[in-house]
Amino acid sequence: MTEIVKEIHLPGIPLFKTGKVRSVYDLGSELLLVSSDRVSAFDYILPQGLAQKGKVLNKISEFWFKKTRHICQNHFISSQVESFPGSLQAFHSLLKDRSMLVKKTELIEIECVVRGYLAGSAYKEYVSTQRVCGKKLPSGLALAEALPEPLFTPARKARSGHDENISFEEMENQIGVSLANRLKNLSLALYGFASNEVKKCGLLLADTKFEFGLIGQEIFLIDEALTPDSSRYWDIETYKPGTSPPGFDKQLIRDYLESTGWDKQSTPPLLPESLLKEASLKYIQMLSKLEINV
Repeated sequence: MTEIVKEIHLPGIPLFKTGKVRSVYDLGSELLLVSSDRVSAFDYILPQGLAQKGKVLNKISEFWFKKTRHICQNHFISSQVESFPGSLQAFHSLLKDRSMLVKKTELIEIECVVRGYLAGSAYKEYVSTQRVCGKKLPSGLALAEALPEPLFTPARKARSGHDENISFEEMENQIGVSLANRLKNLSLALYGFASNEVKKCGLLLADTKFEFGLIGQEIFLIDEALTPDSSRYWDIETYKPGTSPPGFDKQLIRDYLESTGWDKQSTPPLLPESLLKEASLKYIQMLSKLEINV
């Protein structure tokens, strides 16, 4: 039976921060990112985890970090535990396939979201206002329909809870005009490249979000890259505008939780084992879809 790793403990290694999925350790000028099998929904970490999820996220991020270096440099150094500092070798079995050594950067407190299709919160906003993050869109667009052109829709990173959608002008005010435009152009270029690449694999990249950091004045793509946790992928064969296309992420978990009547303010209910297995398989399928060797 595959072990599900929900908690990461590296005694003696300074903890930098813990997120909903990743634990980050401080190695001086470098960081160690360790992806757990935790799964979150509606800003809650669920009691159960998904088998292999952390390893899938780690492999997909590494794949895209290597594939997009011609567009933007990134913080990835290595995922080979044998090359990690000696102090980490005692944790080899835990770190194998679910960790990466990265450069430490100064986080830019903006989520850089790019949307190619009308889905999620963007669709809800469009239905009520005909706009997405302040940008007017043509009338009559259906759920999951391709947008006239990819939209850059930034969000302000929240310390807890949901990130806050903001206008591009607010982004400029927060981080400066020059940096805001550089991030927008990089985000659109990364999305455009990845979107074209995954179409060769029979996938549509509906939307994605990027995080960036600085070393001096240089911009680095950081955190994760184009994973099912940060992106919405659809199968071209089952895609149909006007419907909510099935994806390769945790949407089926969100849908189940919505059906239970859970108030989203108390401990989340336990998920059926059959649902956990199905969700885990969705993540694992992304590796074969992207032709990533396991």
